[in-house]
Amino acid sequence: MADTPRCGPYICGLDAALDVVSGKWKVLILWELEAYSVRRFAELRRGLPGVSEKMLTQHLREMEQDGLLTRKVYPQVPPKVEYSLTASGRTLNTALAPLGDWGRERMRRDGLDTVPHSRSAEASEEVDASEISDISSTA
Repeated sequence: MADTPRCGPYICGLDAALDVVSGKWKVLILWELEAYSVRRFAELRRGLPGVSEKMLTQHLREMEQDGLLTRKVYPQVPPKVEYSLTASGRTLNTALAPLGDWGRERMRRDGLDTVPHSRSAEASEEVDASEISDISSTA
């Protein structure tokens, strides 16, 4: 890790947790890495429609600093960099799964649309948050 994790001061545990996952893309990056174990930068961009290169880079750096993911650089040309979750990132995904369930129920209840993404295209169905905890329990 290049820098140390951010460190408050925080009002409560929820404040500290939200500091780590704040930003539109961080939870989705966690979800993508949980689903695929290891992803390269371009794979993450394809799996997260709408994320800019700059924003993805910024979030990945912050998540690495916070100990949620590892960045492995291979000494080759062209450069190869892979991202994967740490144990802390996996436990965070498990903690976020009920929030995903709540969101999925809200989408169903209110008739909200989903954005097409790589996982749903490959699976030909919507992927729900319960799969995150299922994946975590088998890892």
